[in-house]
Amino acid sequence: MAVENKQVLLKGYIETMPKETDMEVKVSEIMITNHNPPKGSSSILVKNLYLSCDPYMKARMQYYRRSYIPSFVPGQPIEGFGVSQVVNSDHPDFKAGDYVAGMTGWEEYTLISPNHIQQLRKIDLDNDIPLSYHLGVLGMPGFTAYVGFFEVCSPKKGENVFVSTASGAVGQLVGQLAKLHGCYVVGTAGSNDKVDLLKNKFGFDDAFNYKDEPNLVAALKRYFPQGIDIYFDNVGGEMLDAALRNMRNFGRIAACGILSLKNLSDPQSFYHLNNVIVKRLKIQGFIQSDYLHLFPTFLEHVTTLYKDGKLVYVEDIKEGLENAPSALVGIFSGKNIGKQVIRVV
Repeated sequence: MAVENKQVLLKGYIETMPKETDMEVKVSEIMITNHNPPKGSSSILVKNLYLSCDPYMKARMQYYRRSYIPSFVPGQPIEGFGVSQVVNSDHPDFKAGDYVAGMTGWEEYTLISPNHIQQLRKIDLDNDIPLSYHLGVLGMPGFTAYVGFFEVCSPKKGENVFVSTASGAVGQLVGQLAKLHGCYVVGTAGSNDKVDLLKNKFGFDDAFNYKDEPNLVAALKRYFPQGIDIYFDNVGGEMLDAALRNMRNFGRIAACGILSLKNLSDPQSFYHLNNVIVKRLKIQGFIQSDYLHLFPTFLEHVTTLYKDGKLVYVEDIKEGLENAPSALVGIFSGKNIGKQVIRVV
């Protein structure tokens, strides 16, 4: 039986921030039969249910050979993390009806090869946990927050923690984990509504709208008069430079993202790098996949915190693949509130 398969394709490589016109939605056909996947292929055919919009995807839309993950292929469906249900399987570890999380295509149906299957994990259905949470608090963003905070930053009770893009998929969890660890936590966001969310939903000690601050160095001095011990950096640029000026001796900076960088060929200037030496700072970039041996521990720990009511999580769900391009583009201008997810319908 042939069925329609709506897909989101990359038209061509980009040089600046992504636009909706860099992508196109097309409809193809896919065969849903007992012979797809072919016998002996060790592949699986899945129906995609939820797809994740993440900042790293911008780099994959660019032609960039030195990245830890390959660029997308123009004319082919965009790839990203998703939650899917197995339709047919030729792989011994999966059967029809299984729910899985991992890398998949931005389309209604995806044939996943053995090379990508090893990155999938089965989802045990739980009435207390929405399936989409496996793209957020229990998925890559949640794991990024967990390893970035605990493994990279090595926090101690009572330390001062600053989080940028704090209402996003990663930042909202970093702040809550820091509070549960006994730290003083301040976050920043790009709207007053998000600032309110940080203080009244996620329990940050304080928060501010960076767009209202003409001097970020002075702003951080105001919120951290004794200095910052840990900065969880999601943006780079001026915010990172201001944080360098306000770090305490032996402070740690987890370099998680660089949302402020519009173009790979457009360098950023820093005026306070001398503080790395003077204050003996540690700045470490990291990728969550380097810590996958810790994923079971993370999953158990964060699931328990969520079920015990000690963590909350906010999603922004867009309906339909046809809205996927606008959803992805929107995360780079802060249109989303919380983790941006696409429900495939």
